[in-house]
Amino acid sequence: MTAFAALHRPGEPLLLPNAWDHASAVALAARGFPAIGTTSLGVAAAAGLPDGAAATREETLRLALGLGAEPFLLSVDAEGGFSDDPDEVGELARELWAVGAVGINLEDGNGPSDRHAAKIAAVKSAAPGLFVNARTDTYWLGDGEGTLSRLDAYRQAGADGVFVPGLTDPRGITELVRHLDVPLNILYSPAGPAVARLADLGVSRVSLGSLLYRRALGAALDAMTDIRGGRAPHGTAPSYDDVQALVRRPG
Repeated sequence: MTAFAALHRPGEPLLLPNAWDHASAVALAARGFPAIGTTSLGVAAAAGLPDGAAATREETLRLALGLGAEPFLLSVDAEGGFSDDPDEVGELARELWAVGAVGINLEDGNGPSDRHAAKIAAVKSAAPGLFVNARTDTYWLGDGEGTLSRLDAYRQAGADGVFVPGLTDPRGITELVRHLDVPLNILYSPAGPAVARLADLGVSRVSLGSLLYRRALGAALDAMTDIRGGRAPHGTAPSYDDVQALVRRPG
C-alpha cells in the first residue's frame, strides 16, 4: 500500500484540499495537509479555458511538474483524462507519475462506462503505483441511476477508490460504503453533511473540489467592493513576503 492510499481510512477520512496553482498548493500544505489535490476548474479558469472540455492537458502537466517535487502527496484532477483514447490517457498517467504525482482523479461525465473502465485499466497498466480515484457523475449530472454498476465496473478495471460527487444523502452514502471494497470519496458541500458526519458514515476521503478556488475569487470580489465603498476589507491576506516564501527561487 502506498503512503497516499494509506491516508484513505473509513471513519478517519483524508480531507483533501484542492489547489489551483503553485502558491495555493504550498500554502495549504504548510497548514498541515499531507496531501493536496488540484481542481480542474481552477486550473482551467486561471488559464482562461473551459473546464471539462479536455482543453487543459498541458496546463495540468505543467502544474504537476511544479508541484511533484514538493514535500506533500499530490493528486491530480485530470477531468476525463483529456482524451477518449485509453492509450492517450495511459500516457498522461505515465507522465504524471514521472513528475511525482501519486494520484489521479478521472471522471466519466456520465459517458459510456466501458470507455471509462478502459481508461482506468490503461492508467493502471502505464503507472501501476498511481492511485486512481474513479469518479462517476451519476449524481452530479443525473439522478443517481446506474451508480453501483458503474462503480463495480471501475473497481474491476483497477480503480483504487471511487468518487461520487453530488451525493449528500447519508442513507445513500451508507449504502455505498457497505457495498464497496475500496475507499469512497465524497465531495464536501456546505449544504451537506459536515466532515465529522461523513467520517461517521464510513467515508474514506472528502474532497473540496473547486470550492476553495471559488471562495478565493469571491473574497477578491468582496474586498474590492469594500474598498470601493470606503470600507477596510475583511479576511486573511498573506503578506507579500509570505507569498514570496511559497515560491522556489532560481538556483
